[in-house]
Amino acid sequence: MESARPPSADSAGDGARARMRAILFDADGDDRALAGDALTRVALSDRQLLWIDLEEDDIGGADACLSSLAGTLGLGAGAMEILRERGDTVRLQNVGDWFLAQVVAVEHEGQLRFGGRGFAILCGPRFVVSLHRGPLELVEQLRARERADTRIGTLSAESFTASLLDWVVESYLHAVSDFEAAVDRLEVTLLASRVPRECLSELSQLRRGASRLRRMLSPHRLVFGALARPDFRPSEDGVADRHFLALEQRFERAMDAVENTRELVVGSFELFTTRSAERTNDTIRVLTFVTVLLGSLAVVAGALGMNFRTPFFDTGARGFWIAIGGMAGIAVVAISVARWRRWF
Repeated sequence: MESARPPSADSAGDGARARMRAILFDADGDDRALAGDALTRVALSDRQLLWIDLEEDDIGGADACLSSLAGTLGLGAGAMEILRERGDTVRLQNVGDWFLAQVVAVEHEGQLRFGGRGFAILCGPRFVVSLHRGPLELVEQLRARERADTRIGTLSAESFTASLLDWVVESYLHAVSDFEAAVDRLEVTLLASRVPRECLSELSQLRRGASRLRRMLSPHRLVFGALARPDFRPSEDGVADRHFLALEQRFERAMDAVENTRELVVGSFELFTTRSAERTNDTIRVLTFVTVLLGSLAVVAGALGMNFRTPFFDTGARGFWIAIGGMAGIAVVAISVARWRRWF
């Protein structure tokens, strides 16, 4: 490394602050965290890997750290111009001995709202620099997992970059799992005895969530497809090519899972319409039965009201109650038959 002096772990630039954490993975020794001053004295061997993670509070907050690291890591004169173009977009830039992969990790904010967080990875000879705005869950998970001495130092920078990108793909698979759990809860509600109108709003949220996931993940095809091509980082052993090819295959599986979320929404909507149709049919069946029953009783009442002289009409109050009882009996028998046939 060159002798340029990097800033300390908490450095200020243009009113913004950035936090830098560096870890030296050593396959022949102890993995250890490095302070900013120690970076200038590190001579990386083939069994060591340096990972520098920069967390900025706002876009441009890490420019001071990056400018110093560009000199320390020997990135060249045009490195800062490329690094300043970072943001919440997807791109891949190959620059001689190093390359920049910029992706978007997904974060589930609850209520089926999925947000994107830009994650840039700078990969060079035996070093990897990750850059993101604010704390990123996948970085914290990786740090929490690798607490003791590891064998990560045996990995190449390209292989470690593939691992970081795989964590990004994993974030989409976790989002799909949360999405599927929400679909399961909705379908259990739809299969209940009554179909609440609120299910329409939940279906709308599901549809927006599925579209959001697809719009966030689909642009990554350009990055993962380019990484998997043999001409991107050619090497004699081909280890990096195999890792990037496996990464592309995992991305395709994640893409299929995200595409399937739309099918899940369509299936839930069809279940909703089916249950709504069943409720409508039940209501119409009840109304039809009531209409037929009342019509039958009206026929009886109409027959009793005809102007013919019969002995029954001379029975007075006793005949009236006999007629009422007969109509009540007809209603009870009809309702009993309807319940037995499960018409309602």
